[in-house]
Order: sequence, then C-alpha cells, then structure tokens
Amino acid sequence: MKKRINYIFGFFILLTLIVTCKAYKDSFERDSTGKIVVNPNPSPEPVSAEESMKLMAMQKGYHLELVASEPMVSEPVAIVWDGNGRMFVAEMNTYMQDIDGTGQKMNTCKIKLLEDTNGDGAMDKATVYLDSLVLPRMMLCLDDRLLVNETFTNNIYSYRDTNNDGHADEKVIVYENNDGDSKNLEHQKSGLMWNLDNKIYVTVNKIRYSFENGKLIPEELHGNPIGQWGLGLDDYGRLFFSSAGGENPALGFQQNNFYGNLEFKNQLVGDFIEPWPIIATPDVQGGLKRLREDGTLNHFTASTGQTIYRGDALPEDLKGNYMVCEPVGRLIRRAIVKNTDGKITLENAYQQQEFIASADMNFRPVNMATGPDGCLYIVDMYHGIIQESNWTKEGSFLRPEILKKGLEKNVGRGRIYRVVHDKIKPNKTKPDLLDASSSKIVTYLNHPNGWWRENAQKLLVLRNDKSVVPELEMMLKTSNNHLSRIHALWALNGMHSLSKELLAATFKDDNAQVRKTAVWASENFMDNKSNAYILEKLDALKIDSSADVRLQLGLSLRFNESEKAKGIIDFMLEKYPDNEVLTTSVKTFENAKIAAEKRLAAEKLMSITEQKIISEGSSIYKTFCAACHGMDAKGIALGEKEFLAPILANNKTINEKDPQKAIKILLRGLTGPIDGKSYTANLMPSLVDNDDAYIAAVLSYVRSDFGNKARVVTPEEVAKIRKATANRTMPYTMEELEKKK
Repeated sequence: MKKRINYIFGFFILLTLIVTCKAYKDSFERDSTGKIVVNPNPSPEPVSAEESMKLMAMQKGYHLELVASEPMVSEPVAIVWDGNGRMFVAEMNTYMQDIDGTGQKMNTCKIKLLEDTNGDGAMDKATVYLDSLVLPRMMLCLDDRLLVNETFTNNIYSYRDTNNDGHADEKVIVYENNDGDSKNLEHQKSGLMWNLDNKIYVTVNKIRYSFENGKLIPEELHGNPIGQWGLGLDDYGRLFFSSAGGENPALGFQQNNFYGNLEFKNQLVGDFIEPWPIIATPDVQGGLKRLREDGTLNHFTASTGQTIYRGDALPEDLKGNYMVCEPVGRLIRRAIVKNTDGKITLENAYQQQEFIASADMNFRPVNMATGPDGCLYIVDMYHGIIQESNWTKEGSFLRPEILKKGLEKNVGRGRIYRVVHDKIKPNKTKPDLLDASSSKIVTYLNHPNGWWRENAQKLLVLRNDKSVVPELEMMLKTSNNHLSRIHALWALNGMHSLSKELLAATFKDDNAQVRKTAVWASENFMDNKSNAYILEKLDALKIDSSADVRLQLGLSLRFNESEKAKGIIDFMLEKYPDNEVLTTSVKTFENAKIAAEKRLAAEKLMSITEQKIISEGSSIYKTFCAACHGMDAKGIALGEKEFLAPILANNKTINEKDPQKAIKILLRGLTGPIDGKSYTANLMPSLVDNDDAYIAAVLSYVRSDFGNKARVVTPEEVAKIRKATANRTMPYTMEELEKKK
C-alpha cells in the first residue's frame, strides 16, 4: 500500500513538473510565425533567480539550472575551477553602486570559493578566498595556486590556501609591473587564459606569458589583441575576442595575434551584428540610433564574455560553437563556426533569434565557460547599470534612461547558471586532478570534455614529472583520438621532453589539425642545433592538402631569417595564389612592417623625449582607441556607409597647428555630428581620469601617424587646458568647439 502511495505521489510530482515546464516554454506571447512578441515596457524590478529563469526564452531542448545566487555571490563577473572542481568567483562589489560610480576604487571586492558538496550541481558551501581587492578582473587556476590581477594594476599575484580552510594565506608576486593601468576599467585587460601552446593570453595588452620557475615571463606580440572583456579559445588553440567599445561581437580569430592582426570584412556572415532581444532596451550608450522601432537593440554594443563550448553534456552540434554575451540586449548569441580553406566565419545559429533571450531587465550575462561537468556556465551580474560612469554622466543619453527605470537601485545581486539539455544528464564525476598521480592525469588527455583535457595538460606541464614521458610519447604515436594526440604533443613540449625526431614524425599524422599543431610546436625548435633538421622536414608540408597546415607553416616561419624559410613561404604564395587567408596574412603583415619602419624613421628625427611620447601613445592607441577608430585610423565600418567613430587618418582637427581643440575633446568628451556626419558611437567619452602625460602621448602619436603631420603635444599643454576647463561637466559639440576657435 505504501509503495502504491509513493508511486501515485511520484506520478503527481512528475505531472506537475511537465505542466510547469510547458507553462515555462509557452509563457511568451508569440506572433503567427512563432516569434516572441517584444515587450515594449518591461518591468525594471529585480526578481528572484527562480522567477528570472522563467523569463528566459531558450531554444528547444535546453533549460537553465541555478548554480549560485545572492547572498552566496554578489556582482559576479568571472569564474574558474581548480583541478578538483572547486569554483572561484570574482566579484566586482564596487562596480556602479550608483549612477556616478561612487567608490569604485575602494578595496572591498572579493573572490569567493564555492563548492558543491553533494554533487547535485548547485553550490552549497561558500568561503571568502580573498577580500580587500580592487575590482578583481583576471583569474587563472594553476595547481593549488590561483593567479589574480586587480583593476588599475599590472601586477599579478599567486595565492594559495596552505592550511585548507578555504582562505588564501600565501601571496607571491609572479609578475611585477608597478606602472599601474590608468585606463578606464572597461578598457583594461582580461583573460589570463592558459592556451593549448602553454602560453597565457590576455586581451588589450600586447603580451602573452609563459609560467616558468614560479614567474610569469612576458613575450611581446607582433599584433594587438584589441578585444575587451573576455577571451575564448577552441580545442585547437584558436583565440576569439570581442569588443564592446568597437561594437564588434567577434574578432581576432583568423590567426593568433602573436603573428600580427588579420581581419576580413565578411568574416561575420549576414546580419550577424544584429542582436534579437525580446524586450525594449532603452539603456544603450549609442542612443536612439541603436534602437529599432520596437525599442530593441539593433546592433551588438556590449559583447563580452565569449567562449567556445567544448563540453560533453550538451548536444554534439553545440560543440565548437561560439557563444557571446550581450548584457545590454539581455541575451546570449550562439554562432556556428565554419572553416573554409583556413578562413573562419561565424554565422548566427538561428534566424533572427538568440540561443537565450531574457525578458528580465536586470539579466546581465557577462561571462561564460565550459565546466567540469560538461555544461555551459553563465555568469549573470544581475546588475541594474552595466555601463561605467564615463558613459552615464550629465548630458549622456544613458543617464535619464537609467533614472527613468530606476536601474541604479539594483545592486548587490548576482547569479550563476548552467545550461542543461532536457535529455542529457550532466556528469557528476568529481574532478580529482590535484590529487591524482601523473600517470592517471595522462589518461584525462583523452577525456571528451575539453575542460578535463586542458587542465590535465596544464598540470602535467606544471609538475614536469618526467616519469610519464613514455606514456605521453605512446599516446602521441598511437591514440585514435586526434585531440589526445594534440594534448600529448603540447604536454611533451611544455615539459621540454619532445624530441625533434618525434615532432618530425608527427608532421605526417593523418589528421590535419595534428599536423598543424606539430608545425606550431616546431617554433620551439628553431635554434642553431635543430633549425636545419626541422626546416628540412617542414619543407614537405608546403604542398600539404590542408590550408590550415599551410597557413600555420607560413606563420611559424614568419620570423625565421633563413633563406630556406623564406623560400618555403614564397613557394606557397606562388603555388596557392587564391588562398585568401595565407596571401592576405602575408600582405597585411608586410604592410604593417613597412608602416612601422616609416614611423621609426620619422621618430629618429625627433628628440629622445618626443620619441618616448610617441612610443607610449602608440601603445595606448592600439590597445584602446583602435577599437572604435580602427588600427589604421580609417574607422570601423558598420555596413557600407555607417562608421562607428570618426576617421582619424588625415583628419583636419588632428592636424591643426594648435592642438587645444583635440585636447578638449579627450579631456571632456565629444557628442553629436561632425561636419554634418553622425556616427554610431555618438559620444566620445571623457578621458579626464587619465593624467596629462597619457593625453599628450596618444594625441602626439595620432598627430604624427596615419597621414597626419602635426607636432607633438606636451603634458604642460594638456595641464593648461585641463585647468581652464575644470568646471566643464558636459561633453563638447563640434559646433561649440568651432565657435571657441
């Protein structure tokens, strides 16, 4: 009898869940085509995480599960897991606590350590791993050490919990650069991602790192990683950036920016730059030009936190897809990544729809990652204001819209979700990588979830346990999984245990991605002892059937000065003239090299002081200004006629003998049309928080390059105008500046 009652009760619960699920899926008003009807006046009131999930429109077959929410977490912006599956959460607890950003630089932010002790997927234990931080922005789990960087600094520290109480008690500096970072917090670096090649990558800064002997060793890139918040990578080490300031939801993925920058105008297919929210989105920096007639966002403007899904708990067709957050649009885009003869293109997976779109005005997805359980995790800051105070000042489009909705009142919340498929149960196996033997870790290189493979490789490199070298060599030679062969190769390479003979044998692997990886790894063998041998073996790949392999061959030999290397590249250019990626990559790099040589020649005619100013300005421009104005200062085109921001090349205002107008623009901002032409980013934000040397440097660089031929600007000139305009709170208009001339 008791068994029968339990059966009936269970059936009732199941029926309730089915009805609830159906109500959840059908809770949106739809038109005759099935498309969700936009809500023109959504409520700005915060709701519980459970209620917020009901306001999520998700593609068929998927649902969300709550992993953590307030008060366990507050203002979360990034997550990482250690080798045992414990989650670290970076909290920006001082971010935009009011409309003016009061107190943002206070050292009251935290990193929490969350644990799921019963294996149900929800976090049930939280400790404050670190406190007294200033807007923590980058984290990387090594072994039992956590690397952390805070906003406004370049220093990176390693933290460790030595007594296992959940709180870090050891702090060691692993990268020291005390110059600080004075850029607006939205324009500073993010990432700190350990990539397939055992290099650690960031956005914005023109460097990558190697972790050697307890220190991060920087290496300068030949290109500029002009992305902003977030850095994604795929199974083959390809990096994916996005730029909120440049209103570009995806860039930087054609080639590793170590070799230089490479973009194609048609790499985002069709209407990719158009997002499809399901509610009106009035709080957009770009103003009315960024809104459709129904009030929804018409262009990506806050793309961030992108990732490539690499897990095993969601359908196979999602694996390798590009996912990017759009917190202003309250949505997440899913894109299909296609490779055509080495050229990568991204295409929206749905027709004028998104993977996830929310009707909750406070849903602010800012980051994503593949978790140890194979699910896709979403970091929802759940914050009223999502733009920094530079863009919410008096006179901005945003300020009255924020106040009208009362968005400034929603602070102190935050959620972390995981995307789960209706018919697939997430893996409940608790990771044990920190405690496992090196031999056992080698087996994880064959795991179907990329999270396990990349962490296994990283730990093997950090341990440098030579006893497993034979196992790794055997895996590289005999594994029937090409991904495990790739990881075995990089593990051996990172442990300095990859022989040139085994590397050369891998050039003949049946899988093109393995051959490409081997070519990439060959860069570490280009010394006097191995160079001739490796070059001779690489020569056979100049007629490889794969365009990916040939492109990597050209990239890996780009900085090799031998005649043999140059001959291989020239041969490929002549034999494959229609290979767009290789030919454009070579041409773009050569043009950049020529431009740099001309600039250096011009700088030699300047004084030492002027040369230093120009050099500093070049770095600032390429890591900040280029996102809106373009690397060549010819603007970022949005369609055939629309530009994101003014063209600075051969610019009459930039070239004026007296630089006061340009100084005023950088110090106090600029809004409205210029010479009768309007731009998508209709507000040039004030850079007044930066010092006089910063303003002088970037202006001097722009005035001396891109066809501009004006003198350098001195910090003293900036200081004079800063004082004269000290009471100015509103951005200038060009009309006003012309009158003051």
